[in-house]
Amino acid sequence: MAEEITIKKKGLHKGDDGHRVVSVRMKNELIEQLDILSQNTNRSRNEIINLLLESAVGIVKIEDDEL
Repeated sequence: MAEEITIKKKGLHKGDDGHRVVSVRMKNELIEQLDILSQNTNRSRNEIINLLLESAVGIVKIEDDEL
């Protein structure tokens, strides 16, 4: 697994990104961590989630179930 994911700060301009909307249930603690990242990088929570998912999806290892 990657040891660190780097996210650069961005300007204050916000706009439509043209992506589809999905709904996800998350624990409050995770949302709080995402909000801290959001504040520290001047990015929306949505942008942070997308950046993290884009970084993680390529490093997922799928294991076969053992019976």
